[in-house]
Amino acid sequence: MKISTRGRYALRFMIDLAQHKQDAFTPLKDISDRQDISIKYLEQITSLLSKYGLLQSVRGPQGGYKLVREPGQYTVGEILRITEGDLAPVACLEPNAAKCERSQSCPTLKLWEGLEKTVNDYLNGITLDQLTSNPETLDYSI
Repeated sequence: MKISTRGRYALRFMIDLAQHKQDAFTPLKDISDRQDISIKYLEQITSLLSKYGLLQSVRGPQGGYKLVREPGQYTVGEILRITEGDLAPVACLEPNAAKCERSQSCPTLKLWEGLEKTVNDYLNGITLDQLTSNPETLDYSI
C-alpha cells in the first residue's frame, strides 16, 4: 500500500483547516499558500471531501471551507479511504473483488487480512485533533 499525493495533500488540507479553525470560512488561496499546494489540486480534493460530507463550503468573497465536525471526530483512516479508496493491501480484499477460487486454500489470506485490519485500526485511531494539538507526543506504535 502506498498513499498517493492526493491522500497526503487531503490530510494536509484537513489538518490546516483544523489548525486554523474559526467560525469564518477559510479561503482556498490561504490554504494553498500555507501548504504550497496548487489551488487546482485543492479544488479536486475539496470536491471529493465535500461530496462525502466532511467539509462545508461557501462561494463568494467571504467564502471558503470549514470542517463540518470537530477535529476530534475525523480520523486519518476516514480521510484516506475517501481519497485513496479502500486501503486493502491486496486486490482480493478490495470491496467488490471477484471471489478468488483459491481463497479456501490460500496460505497467505489470513496474513493479508491481518495486515488490512492492523492498517485500518491504526489509521482509525488517529484523529485530526491529535495531529494538530501535539503530534510529536503521539504514540504511533501498534
